[in-house]
Amino acid sequence: MAVKEGILAILSLGPGYGLALRDELVTRAPHRAGLNVGQVYSTLDRLGRSGLITSGTTTDDNLPLYTLTSTGSDSVNRWLDVPVAPDPRSWADLLDQVLVGSSLPGRDWRSLLDRHELAWHSFLAAIADPSEDLALRSTVTGSASRLWAHAALAWLAETREAFTATDPGLPLRGIRPQRGRRPQPTSPSVA
Repeated sequence: MAVKEGILAILSLGPGYGLALRDELVTRAPHRAGLNVGQVYSTLDRLGRSGLITSGTTTDDNLPLYTLTSTGSDSVNRWLDVPVAPDPRSWADLLDQVLVGSSLPGRDWRSLLDRHELAWHSFLAAIADPSEDLALRSTVTGSASRLWAHAALAWLAETREAFTATDPGLPLRGIRPQRGRRPQPTSPSVA
């Protein structure tokens, strides 16, 4: 799961706190809509222990603000330079890398898409290669793998077209996510 990398990529735009980072990730990668904020905070704890982020400042209401370290910045660059391995089991990771990576203003989304397309074309060539593993080329497995590869390539082509028409770069939103329950309206007192 590329949630860790997605959070790091968003932090490359500036500091953030847990719920805001979760909302930024879901805005950029809508397939992550079910992401629990608790998972984000546990991921932030692991990232801090790994030295990829720090937390020393807080928001006005004392929420910890997380900041990317130079090691974390290097990790983001590596994540965006190497496409997720073409594999149907890593579909969500492909979506994360393309959608989150291309949403970072100033990133070269074209070369990101080029690298993914090249990887999927290489995957298709490997399936067709008679020297490859017979299990991968078997009728059922090979057919499913080919269909996934063609679906990935079609999605990448549509994504390229959409990004060409509209720049995918998104700055950090300044909107503060709502927290907690809204106050219940009070009923008028009966006299």
